[in-house]
Amino acid sequence: MALGTGAHVRCMGKGRKERATPLRRETAKLLATWIGNDEDESRPLFPSIRGERLSRDALEHLVRKHCLTASRACPSLGTKRVTPHTLRHSTAMELLHHGVDQTVIALWLGHENVETTQIYIHADMRMKEKALARVAAPATPPGRFRPDDNLLVFLEGL
Repeated sequence: MALGTGAHVRCMGKGRKERATPLRRETAKLLATWIGNDEDESRPLFPSIRGERLSRDALEHLVRKHCLTASRACPSLGTKRVTPHTLRHSTAMELLHHGVDQTVIALWLGHENVETTQIYIHADMRMKEKALARVAAPATPPGRFRPDDNLLVFLEGL
């Protein structure tokens, strides 16, 4: 973790791939307060009860636990399956909706290839609705097209 200029955290992702995620200034300040003067980079920021790195299962358990707590205020959460991947996907979609370039999102997610990021975009209804709203309806009257005689003569000549 680096909390100065270019503040970021490093974590081990799927496939033992190390990822660096940038932090907002406010988050970096909170984390600096959280760790105090302890700059031992070998210690995990959020340790397990044994003081070790959180396992994938432990992280999933924490997400489920806090989702259950949140569902008391927002009952619809109780019917949803929220996982760490759901949070990752939602964050990527928010970045996309706020105009962040797909290549930047791919880098942020740790994708080796921008095409992998396309999976996030493929079925996003909000983006499709936004694109549809930009297109004006055609100015043609509804009904069946009836060509005039000149067009029919032209087409028969082909």
